Amino acid sequence: MRNEWVLLPIIIPLAGAAIAVLLRRTHRVQAAWSFGAMLTSLAVSVLLLIDVLSTGRPVVFQVGAWPAPFGISLMGDALAALMAVMCQVVLAAGLVYARGSRDQCVQYSGFFPLFLALAAGLTGAMLTGDLFNLFVFAELVVISGTILTAISDDKSGVEAAFKYFFISLLASALLLIAIGSLYASYGTLNMADLARRIAAEPDRPLLPIALATLTAAFLIKSAVFPFHFWQPDFHSASPTAVSAMLSSVVVKIGVYGLLRMTTLIFVEQAGPLRELLVVLGLIGVLFGGLAAIGTQHAKRMLAYSTLGQIGFMLVGIGWGTPLALMAALVFAVNHALLKSAMLMLAGNVASRAPIKSAAFNVIGGLGKTLPLAGALFLLGGMGLAGLPPMNGFLSKYLLFNSGLSAQEFGSLALAATGSVFTLVYVARAFQKIWWEPPVEGAKAKPYGDRLIAPALLIGLCLLIGVWGEPLLKVSAAVIDWISTPAAYISAVRGG
Repeated sequence: MRNEWVLLPIIIPLAGAAIAVLLRRTHRVQAAWSFGAMLTSLAVSVLLLIDVLSTGRPVVFQVGAWPAPFGISLMGDALAALMAVMCQVVLAAGLVYARGSRDQCVQYSGFFPLFLALAAGLTGAMLTGDLFNLFVFAELVVISGTILTAISDDKSGVEAAFKYFFISLLASALLLIAIGSLYASYGTLNMADLARRIAAEPDRPLLPIALATLTAAFLIKSAVFPFHFWQPDFHSASPTAVSAMLSSVVVKIGVYGLLRMTTLIFVEQAGPLRELLVVLGLIGVLFGGLAAIGTQHAKRMLAYSTLGQIGFMLVGIGWGTPLALMAALVFAVNHALLKSAMLMLAGNVASRAPIKSAAFNVIGGLGKTLPLAGALFLLGGMGLAGLPPMNGFLSKYLLFNSGLSAQEFGSLALAATGSVFTLVYVARAFQKIWWEPPVEGAKAKPYGDRLIAPALLIGLCLLIGVWGEPLLKVSAAVIDWISTPAAYISAVRGG
């Protein structure tokens, strides 16, 4: 594969967004074009991942033919390629859901261009080899996500968009402080070159500031406790097709950043950071689970669930063993598929309610007339709770096994408690929507959002749960790669 191919997963949705603007007068054509652009980008990302895994070499492109560290590097290594594929699978499903959604905002001429811009920013954040350009791509995600939430049919959309924008502004400021501190100290923002120079000169006075602010920025991006407070309002008010992306793959920017920090940029300084991630992860697991149990809104429940599920990933990264890192990576992929599907199912039920809302006092008992949605929700809930035969069982099994291997018995006990909370709030939601008597006078509409997208995602989750060997092999290859940062550094500087 030519090195230029690593550009395509970013360029295709970005160019697709520009052309979609020109097609704004014909909504169906615009929607079909956007979906085609997303599928094409996904196909290229899959080819990139296959090439990287089969050859054992990353695909590196130096923009403008400027060699690293002087130019901008795009790095399609095993980790970046896997994360890009994960994001684009969910984004493609999001477009399928949007095309079958009855939200008025989906009919706006700017919806699909903004969605493709979100896809370009998210993919670029995974494939860039430069910290400043990670900041640029992350800002594209923030701008697109803010506008997509502000145009929501929900009257709280504008308020939620403001909350998201301002908390993201704080993350951006912290990220810029980290970038400035690193550039002042080492004269480079190329991640490979930074890793080399920090290892050679770890005593620069601004390094602790850069480490602290970069960590805080990525924690905010992933809505990790105590930076989680914006997430429930944001995800419950945004359009379902958007909230399903934001709660499943957009939050993975922070997880990806923390993986790069602990395995590449700050390897020698990663010890205290890992301890912090374990503590914050366990707090998130417990707090997120309890908050999800106590909420009276299906989408808010799933937003708090994301806080807990991200906590499991942080615990894996914090333990830091190869098996624990593999568990965190598998957890990230499986969570992206499950959480997007579950939010789509919540949106489907809400769209059938007399008053469109995912509050339990509105949709309670409404599921009795929606058996297919109920079956899919049950399977997805089993996945979140880590029950076989769903893919979530694979995630929990790897994580708990890694905890036993690392003899982290105290942390493991708390994580297991959080898993019980997951089972409780999923069972509670299923009972309220599909088992309790309907709310007095409530009657489901004969139409609503289509179930194609969540059905496809739940089917993929079931397939991974039954046949998880391909994902395990890919994840093992990724961990082998990121465990040798010298190979990353050599590939970028020699590319």
